[in-house]
Amino acid sequence: MCPAEPPVVAHQARSGVPRLPGRPVLVDQHCHSVVGAELGAGAFASLLSESDRPPAVGATPWDSAVGLAVRRWCAPELGLEPFASVEAYLERRRELGVAEATRRLLRAAGLGVCLVDTGLTEAAGVPLLSPEELGGLAHADVREIVRIERVAEQAAPPGTGAHAWAATVGAALRRAAGRAVGLKSVVAYRCGLDFEPRRPAPAEVANAAALHLASGGGRLTHPVLLRHLLWEALELGLPLQLHTGFGDPDLVLHRSDPSLLTGFIRAAEPFGTPLVLLHGWPYHRQAAWLAQAFPHVYCDLGLTLTYVGTAARRVLAETLELAPFHKLLFSTDAYGLPELYLVGVAAFADALDAWLAEAVPVPAEAARIAALVGGGNARRLYGLS
Repeated sequence: MCPAEPPVVAHQARSGVPRLPGRPVLVDQHCHSVVGAELGAGAFASLLSESDRPPAVGATPWDSAVGLAVRRWCAPELGLEPFASVEAYLERRRELGVAEATRRLLRAAGLGVCLVDTGLTEAAGVPLLSPEELGGLAHADVREIVRIERVAEQAAPPGTGAHAWAATVGAALRRAAGRAVGLKSVVAYRCGLDFEPRRPAPAEVANAAALHLASGGGRLTHPVLLRHLLWEALELGLPLQLHTGFGDPDLVLHRSDPSLLTGFIRAAEPFGTPLVLLHGWPYHRQAAWLAQAFPHVYCDLGLTLTYVGTAARRVLAETLELAPFHKLLFSTDAYGLPELYLVGVAAFADALDAWLAEAVPVPAEAARIAALVGGGNARRLYGLS
């Protein structure tokens, strides 16, 4: 006999989402927008995994630490008992409608500011909400993080002259930076982090641009052009976020180890431009060391804490073995589903609260550190009021 479905309960925060000491206003320093239309069950489930492949026969992304976390933390915000069945959860979501479900989940996350990477415009084939729409539903201040590879791809179509490529892209990057609080690179996906750190010469850039444009332009993968973009970004002075660690199958994991960036980090140090190492896992300890060793390097755990389940406490503790309190930032890297904002907040708050309870028995000091990591560091770094 099948067990009865969990009943719908009165809408109130019954999930017990963890909150940090002192209740700091959270700044999500790296995230993406969410879809604004109903998703089918398969499309919804696909956004609970970093894989871009269909699941194995008879399997589902719901059967994972992140799927379990959604049922634990998000079901009560939609009026269900914690750990409601997947079927009950999706049915309740349909009853509420996309806008109401999204509003409830985003507001339950309690974010004050979201720094949105606008380099992605759709999820599971469905357009993402504009940053303004996201901010309205979340009741949060939304600022833009510009993805430098996307700017270059849009700025220089195949008809661009090879010798004009650098100037064209540079001008577009400066314009985009004018509306943003930070920049981001996905060079880890495009060629790996083991690239030659020195700035390429103009002739190298022109030759690489000729090859890129002759192949039809589009997705930028030439290592010389990617390096050129990084150096252009350094000169703009805005914090530069760099993907490190795990992600979708487009990257080669061992080439996303942030310690591979050491040569580039040293070369960039005279500029003073902040470098923010995102995610990190399973190289979060390397990222923590870099944040301690170099004054212009920061790190977050972002996507990691959402995906590793109960190991989030251990991973955060391992990061704080070396990462200074003023160098660690909070982010969710939520993408596509508003659920991932709430799960990201819950995982982060639970892990940091557990670490503080053991390491910092003085409430006022615990609240100070929580305020730094939860939002103060990001406000300082990105110049947020």
